Amino acid sequence: MGETSVQSFEMPAHGGNLFAARQAYPQAPEPWLDLSTGINPYPYPFANPPPESFARLPEQEAIRSLEAAAARAYRTPMTAETIAAPGSQAIINWLPHLVPAKWVGILGFTYCEYAARWAAAGAKVTIARDLAELERQDVVIIVNPNNPDGRLVAAADLHALATALAGSGGLLVVDEAFVDFLEPGASAVPGMPEQGMIVLRSFGKAYGLPGLRLGFAAGPKALAEKLRAAFGPWPVSGVAIAIGSKALLDRAWLADASMRLMAQGLALDNILAAAGFSVAGSNALFRLACHNDAQVWFDHLARNGILVRRFTAHPDWLRFGIAGSDIDISRLSRALKK
Repeated sequence: MGETSVQSFEMPAHGGNLFAARQAYPQAPEPWLDLSTGINPYPYPFANPPPESFARLPEQEAIRSLEAAAARAYRTPMTAETIAAPGSQAIINWLPHLVPAKWVGILGFTYCEYAARWAAAGAKVTIARDLAELERQDVVIIVNPNNPDGRLVAAADLHALATALAGSGGLLVVDEAFVDFLEPGASAVPGMPEQGMIVLRSFGKAYGLPGLRLGFAAGPKALAEKLRAAFGPWPVSGVAIAIGSKALLDRAWLADASMRLMAQGLALDNILAAAGFSVAGSNALFRLACHNDAQVWFDHLARNGILVRRFTAHPDWLRFGIAGSDIDISRLSRALKK
């Protein structure tokens, strides 16, 4: 690799902060290759939205049409309701205020915002190793597939847990931000029980448009209405409605993107293996790789203008997003061969 010293650079709690990376590594070559976020590098090829989507407030009928498209795409049962939100993070922020809970259980090491938001609301947060430890909680949170290791809990097991929680007034929150490129049966939305479960879906990750700030929740109608009221009369922009309504029903594009991601993922697997990394977990949008010198590699890659995700709690882990072109794959490969 050349360099052996590791620069002191504390990554923010989330990936994608190129400003901080540029401040820490001012000599790194431009443009940066950002592999830290787990976002589809192939954005949905939308046409320019109509001018009125910028010039007018969104009509309620248009928002309902977007939600209907999401319900169809996610196969939401008639007993549940699908609502639009300005990104799934907004739902994560609001849930602790709408669902009072003293005891919150989270399955495994996962997306840090859940523990932070529920703890800030006064809940006692417990990190559990398996489903059996979660049945006595007021609220249970499972990121499925998990971020960052891709762990997948079967939909039938999630339904059973939700039913058990509902019996005591509890709630299961399932975050499916990374489920879009898995088999349809991986999602817990179809067949979800009438009570005890809410499922969050991210539009931006799968469709490569995180700046659009669009997400959805499918769940019991009473809780959906609480969320709808919290977001107010215009929860998403007219631009998000115009793009999202079309993209969600474009199954051909989703299938094509899945094939492209699979090919680029296999290429990433090969170059990680050649550099001595072992893949500890995966998803169509990322690879979790282990190496005893992971921190040295992080520093080395950053000096070469390549940003990946590292984890303070697991210093031997690095998460690599999928590179979007052969040029980017070649650039990463060259850096990993130094």
